[in-house]
Amino acid sequence: MTEVPHVPVMLERCLEALAPLEDRWFVDGTFGAGGHTRALLARGAKVVAIDRDPTALAHAHALDADLRTAGVADPRERFRFVAGNFRDLADHLRAVGLEAVDGVLLDLGVSSMQLDEGPRGFAFRHDGPLDMRMSGAGPSAADLIRDADVADLAAWLHKYGEERHSRRLAHAIVAARDEAPIETTGRLVEILQRAYPPGPRRDHPARRTFQALRIVVNDELGALEAGLHAAVDALTPGGRIAVLAYHSLEDRVVKHALRDRADVEARTKRPLEATESEIDANPRARSAKLRLAVKVATGGDPT
Repeated sequence: MTEVPHVPVMLERCLEALAPLEDRWFVDGTFGAGGHTRALLARGAKVVAIDRDPTALAHAHALDADLRTAGVADPRERFRFVAGNFRDLADHLRAVGLEAVDGVLLDLGVSSMQLDEGPRGFAFRHDGPLDMRMSGAGPSAADLIRDADVADLAAWLHKYGEERHSRRLAHAIVAARDEAPIETTGRLVEILQRAYPPGPRRDHPARRTFQALRIVVNDELGALEAGLHAAVDALTPGGRIAVLAYHSLEDRVVKHALRDRADVEARTKRPLEATESEIDANPRARSAKLRLAVKVATGGDPT
């Protein structure tokens, strides 16, 4: 059996939230290394897994091989992998011959594996190309920094990074790029560290800027809002959607999207947070917030 690179965030409580039923189809909209998918399969569910990161394909092949080793003659009867964005969930389900599913799981943001891969450019603690593209397509973070003016950069850092010093940092970035292109994470971190006001601080000076650029590069919040509505639309009555968010911007989108629809009922008034044991198992769980909602008939009661 192939070993999963890390322990999935809040795994047991995600399974409790989804309550997977044997031989019913569920969606893992952010497959990654396949930890949540493997757990759903172990509970007897069938899974359509989606991921736009090209590196996820190798983990999907490994899972397919493990199913064959376990005696599943045709793994496609239990597991389907789709390379794509969960915002296009309806299209992905049609592509595999499904119209509705009994549950959807979304584990948002950047994965531990992406953060650990310096050449991907997601992490301010690893030097590498300033990329940040989850799919490998479209403009990179270096492209955005090269082309954006001060006003756009400041707006991104303020809106998507919730950075208090957004204008100061935007001016520093533009001044530095006028001297030489900013093409690596290491150079951007140096610029931000020099520009950041002195004094005690809780976060690394680059953390919020890197978050903001990553969100813009991948249109993460736009994809999230579209994906949430597509997920609810795809659920059978009584079907469940569970979402793991990692910062306030994501959690706000999830909260409002699920609250504002008449055909879902929130089952978590406040998001569930990780226990100390869950944080010990995966430190990324420290900032995780889990929300659950159930599909209901419009104007009716949940099944």
